[in-house]
Amino acid sequence: MITRDDLTGLILAGGQGRRMGGRDKGLEPFAGRPLVAHVHERLAGRVAEVLINANRNAEAYAPLADRVIQDAEGGFQGPLMGIYSGLRAAITPWLLVVPCDSPALPHDLVDRLVAGIGECDIAVAFDGERLHPVVALIRTALAEDLASSLADGERKIDRWYARHAWCRVDVSDCPDAFANLNTDDEKRRLERALSEGNSNRGGKKESLSP
Repeated sequence: MITRDDLTGLILAGGQGRRMGGRDKGLEPFAGRPLVAHVHERLAGRVAEVLINANRNAEAYAPLADRVIQDAEGGFQGPLMGIYSGLRAAITPWLLVVPCDSPALPHDLVDRLVAGIGECDIAVAFDGERLHPVVALIRTALAEDLASSLADGERKIDRWYARHAWCRVDVSDCPDAFANLNTDDEKRRLERALSEGNSNRGGKKESLSP
């Protein structure tokens, strides 16, 4: 049984925000607060510690994290490097990963992933149409294996997951909750939809084949 004390939450906010003009996406305002604040709500009180993976503006992220961590290696090498950095920094057996740009994630996301992982080492959210590789529960003992994969040049999350026992966790009852915001237009659309009591699917996530 995975308990709260077994879990570290990791919010990935280490990207360059290229499609938002190079702005720090996690700090972008959304419904009156930074995007990352909405995501933090989904983790706070449900995990032993919340980490934010950020490669700039650490002082701005600090109030919303127990710890702010940078990528283990520089150069903005992508989300897999962010995941590795979280696995390495966590002091719990499990790391629950979420992106900073999905402000409508379900409030019971932690419970859903914990309930769905079974005997696997990795559980990935599946909305009925696509997998969301950066919404995942990962055993932190995999850190060394990921370090080796990164050293070999691997940067694709799906290919690294495929090396291990992983499973889908069905979240098809609320697919719109996994909308991720990559552009100003997507952000405005979701803000408008949520203000009207609805939600709107964001940009495509990376697919993952079993």
